[in-house]
Amino acid sequence: MIAKTRRVTGCLRTSIATDATGLPTLDWHFDQDVLQAEAAVDGWYALLTTLTPEQADAAEALRRHKGQGTVERRYGDFKGPLAVTPVFVQDNKRVAARVTVICLALLVSCLIERQVRRALGSDQKMPGLCPDNQQVRPTGRMILYHLSGLRLRVVGATDLPIIVISCGVQLHLLDLLGLEPTHPRWPET
Repeated sequence: MIAKTRRVTGCLRTSIATDATGLPTLDWHFDQDVLQAEAAVDGWYALLTTLTPEQADAAEALRRHKGQGTVERRYGDFKGPLAVTPVFVQDNKRVAARVTVICLALLVSCLIERQVRRALGSDQKMPGLCPDNQQVRPTGRMILYHLSGLRLRVVGATDLPIIVISCGVQLHLLDLLGLEPTHPRWPET
């Protein structure tokens, strides 16, 4: 049972016998040839792809496979913070419209994340997003969480509105996004 749960049954060799007095004995050892063969391929795995050698060599196929996590994370965003849940509506057009709006929200979130990461440069990490102030790669969720505290104060009908910034990370994020907090866009009336 232990050998099966620890996944060593392939290299564990056992033999049960009796000794000269008739008592049962258990002799066990690890097969060194099997262990050496396993160690030789440790860290290697097979990657099956439909790409031809002309389309991508082994390194390119691995790079594309490693990038799949980003796509999977977007599916997680789609099902998680954007709260795409079963829709109980009578009309298929409403379902399609809701999914379209949620996909657009996901696209905007991804574009904001991409813009901030590009503006950060090659390191792509910034402090101030986590409570312990460690440097992390900003995600769309983190960015929108910190920007959600921004407030727009309208003083008068003819005056420009003022963006109220409550913490420095908001100012840094607005700067990375290329937005000027002192001159917000206001539609001409």
